[in-house]
Amino acid sequence: MPCPAGSVPWSHDCGRTERRRHAVTSALLKCPHCGATNRIPAAASGHPRCGKCRRDLPWIADAGDADFSAVAEHSPVPALVDFWAAWCGPCRMVSPVLEKLAQERAGKIKLVKVDVDQSPGLSRRFDVQAIPTLLVIKDGKVVARQAGAPPAAALRSWLDNALATRSEGSRQ
Repeated sequence: MPCPAGSVPWSHDCGRTERRRHAVTSALLKCPHCGATNRIPAAASGHPRCGKCRRDLPWIADAGDADFSAVAEHSPVPALVDFWAAWCGPCRMVSPVLEKLAQERAGKIKLVKVDVDQSPGLSRRFDVQAIPTLLVIKDGKVVARQAGAPPAAALRSWLDNALATRSEGSRQ
Protein backbone atom coordinates (compact mmCIF):
# COMPACT_ATOMS: atom_id res chain seq x y z
CA MET A 1 0.00 0.00 0.00
CA PRO A 2 1.55 3.34 -1.04
CA CYS A 3 2.19 5.78 1.75
CA PRO A 4 0.54 9.19 1.71
CA ALA A 5 2.69 12.16 0.71
CA GLY A 6 4.66 13.59 3.60
CA SER A 7 4.28 10.60 5.92
CA VAL A 8 6.75 7.83 6.55
CA PRO A 9 5.53 4.36 7.47
CA TRP A 10 7.33 2.37 10.14
CA SER A 11 8.78 0.05 7.54
CA HIS A 12 10.17 3.01 5.55
CA ASP A 13 9.62 1.30 2.24
CA CYS A 14 6.21 2.62 1.20
CA GLY A 15 5.27 -0.80 -0.08
CA ARG A 16 8.28 -1.00 -2.38
CA THR A 17 10.88 -3.65 -1.84
CA GLU A 18 14.24 -2.55 -3.14
CA ARG A 19 17.30 -4.67 -3.35
CA ARG A 20 19.73 -3.46 -0.73
CA ARG A 21 23.49 -3.82 -0.95
CA HIS A 22 24.82 -6.54 1.36
CA ALA A 23 26.97 -5.21 4.16
CA VAL A 24 30.58 -6.28 4.35
CA THR A 25 31.05 -8.50 7.38
CA SER A 26 33.64 -8.56 10.13
CA ALA A 27 35.05 -11.27 12.36
CA LEU A 28 36.56 -11.46 15.83
CA LEU A 29 40.16 -12.61 16.01
CA LYS A 30 42.38 -13.24 19.02
CA CYS A 31 45.83 -11.68 18.61
CA PRO A 32 48.47 -14.46 18.44
CA HIS A 33 50.97 -12.16 20.21
CA CYS A 34 49.08 -10.70 23.20
CA GLY A 35 45.74 -12.56 23.23
CA ALA A 36 43.54 -9.45 22.83
CA THR A 37 40.32 -9.90 20.83
CA ASN A 38 40.09 -7.67 17.73
CA ARG A 39 37.27 -7.02 15.26
CA ILE A 40 38.61 -7.54 11.75
CA PRO A 41 36.51 -6.15 8.87
CA ALA A 42 36.41 -8.09 5.60
CA ALA A 43 37.18 -4.87 3.70
CA ALA A 44 39.17 -1.87 4.91
CA SER A 45 41.55 0.74 3.55
CA GLY A 46 44.56 -0.49 5.56
CA HIS A 47 45.45 -3.86 7.05
CA PRO A 48 44.49 -5.20 10.48
CA ARG A 49 46.62 -4.49 13.52
CA CYS A 50 46.03 -5.46 17.11
CA GLY A 51 44.43 -2.67 19.10
CA LYS A 52 46.52 -3.56 22.16
CA CYS A 53 50.03 -4.50 20.99
CA ARG A 54 49.81 -2.85 17.50
CA ARG A 55 51.29 -5.88 15.71
CA ASP A 56 50.00 -7.02 12.30
CA LEU A 57 47.18 -9.56 12.39
CA PRO A 58 46.39 -12.27 9.83
CA TRP A 59 43.59 -11.13 7.52
CA ILE A 60 41.21 -13.95 6.65
CA ALA A 61 37.82 -13.06 5.16
CA ASP A 62 34.91 -14.77 3.44
CA ALA A 63 33.53 -13.26 0.24
CA GLY A 64 30.64 -13.98 -2.08
CA ASP A 65 29.10 -12.70 -5.29
CA ALA A 66 27.81 -9.53 -3.61
CA ASP A 67 30.95 -8.34 -1.80
CA PHE A 68 33.90 -9.88 -3.67
CA SER A 69 34.89 -6.63 -5.35
CA ALA A 70 35.13 -4.74 -2.04
CA VAL A 71 36.80 -7.60 -0.18
CA ALA A 72 39.34 -8.90 -2.74
CA GLU A 73 39.68 -6.68 -5.81
CA HIS A 74 39.94 -3.41 -3.87
CA SER A 75 42.13 -4.85 -1.12
CA PRO A 76 45.07 -2.63 -0.13
CA VAL A 77 47.28 -5.74 0.10
CA PRO A 78 47.46 -8.65 -2.37
CA ALA A 79 44.56 -11.08 -1.96
CA LEU A 80 45.07 -14.84 -1.97
CA VAL A 81 41.66 -16.13 -3.09
CA ASP A 82 40.69 -19.70 -2.25
CA PHE A 83 37.75 -21.15 -4.22
CA TRP A 84 36.59 -24.09 -2.10
CA ALA A 85 33.60 -26.22 -1.08
CA ALA A 86 32.69 -27.88 2.21
CA TRP A 87 32.34 -31.31 0.58
CA CYS A 88 35.81 -31.15 -1.10
CA GLY A 89 38.48 -33.25 0.63
CA PRO A 90 41.51 -31.52 -0.99
CA CYS A 91 39.98 -28.15 -0.02
CA ARG A 92 39.88 -29.22 3.61
CA MET A 93 43.51 -30.37 3.37
CA VAL A 94 44.83 -27.12 1.87
CA SER A 95 42.81 -24.77 4.10
CA PRO A 96 45.06 -25.06 7.21
CA VAL A 97 48.13 -24.45 5.02
CA LEU A 98 46.54 -21.29 3.59
CA GLU A 99 45.64 -20.07 7.08
CA LYS A 100 49.22 -20.66 8.22
CA LEU A 101 50.52 -18.70 5.21
CA ALA A 102 48.15 -15.85 6.09
CA GLN A 103 49.49 -15.88 9.67
CA GLU A 104 53.13 -15.95 8.50
CA ARG A 105 52.50 -13.05 6.11
CA ALA A 106 50.27 -10.96 8.39
CA GLY A 107 50.03 -7.43 7.01
CA LYS A 108 51.29 -8.53 3.59
CA ILE A 109 48.39 -10.63 2.23
CA LYS A 110 44.68 -11.17 2.75
CA LEU A 111 43.25 -14.68 2.51
CA VAL A 112 39.82 -14.50 0.87
CA LYS A 113 37.74 -17.67 0.98
CA VAL A 114 34.98 -18.13 -1.63
CA ASP A 115 32.52 -21.02 -1.27
CA VAL A 116 31.77 -22.09 -4.85
CA ASP A 117 28.38 -23.50 -3.88
CA GLN A 118 27.30 -20.14 -2.42
CA SER A 119 28.93 -17.98 -5.15
CA PRO A 120 28.35 -19.53 -8.58
CA GLY A 121 28.75 -16.13 -10.29
CA LEU A 122 32.35 -15.83 -9.14
CA SER A 123 33.06 -19.41 -10.20
CA ARG A 124 31.86 -18.56 -13.72
CA ARG A 125 33.62 -15.20 -13.81
CA PHE A 126 37.01 -16.70 -12.91
CA ASP A 127 36.38 -19.90 -14.93
CA VAL A 128 36.88 -22.20 -11.95
CA GLN A 129 36.84 -25.74 -13.35
CA ALA A 130 38.33 -27.58 -10.36
CA ILE A 131 38.56 -26.95 -6.66
CA PRO A 132 40.48 -25.88 -4.81
CA THR A 133 41.51 -23.10 -7.18
CA LEU A 134 43.76 -20.38 -5.83
CA LEU A 135 44.24 -16.89 -7.29
CA VAL A 136 46.49 -14.04 -6.30
CA ILE A 137 44.93 -10.65 -7.02
CA LYS A 138 47.12 -7.54 -6.90
CA ASP A 139 45.76 -4.09 -7.75
CA GLY A 140 42.51 -5.68 -8.95
CA LYS A 141 44.20 -8.02 -11.44
CA VAL A 142 44.83 -11.77 -11.29
CA VAL A 143 48.61 -12.26 -11.30
CA ALA A 144 48.75 -15.99 -10.49
CA ARG A 145 46.48 -19.02 -10.61
CA GLN A 146 46.85 -22.53 -9.14
CA ALA A 147 44.40 -25.43 -9.36
CA GLY A 148 44.57 -28.38 -7.00
CA ALA A 149 46.08 -28.92 -3.58
CA PRO A 150 49.89 -28.89 -3.80
CA PRO A 151 52.10 -29.72 -0.81
CA ALA A 152 52.78 -26.90 1.66
CA ALA A 153 56.32 -26.21 0.37
CA ALA A 154 55.13 -25.93 -3.24
CA LEU A 155 52.25 -23.69 -2.22
CA ARG A 156 54.58 -21.41 -0.23
CA SER A 157 56.97 -21.16 -3.19
CA TRP A 158 54.09 -20.44 -5.61
CA LEU A 159 52.76 -17.69 -3.34
CA ASP A 160 56.20 -16.09 -2.89
CA ASN A 161 56.71 -16.04 -6.67
CA ALA A 162 53.24 -14.59 -7.22
CA LEU A 163 53.79 -11.84 -4.66
CA ALA A 164 57.14 -10.96 -6.28
CA THR A 165 55.45 -10.62 -9.68
CA ARG A 166 54.57 -7.10 -10.71
CA SER A 167 50.96 -6.76 -11.82
CA GLU A 168 50.47 -5.30 -15.28
CA GLY A 169 49.79 -1.61 -15.25
CA SER A 170 51.53 -1.07 -11.91
CA ARG A 171 54.54 1.19 -11.73
CA GLN A 172 57.94 0.23 -10.35
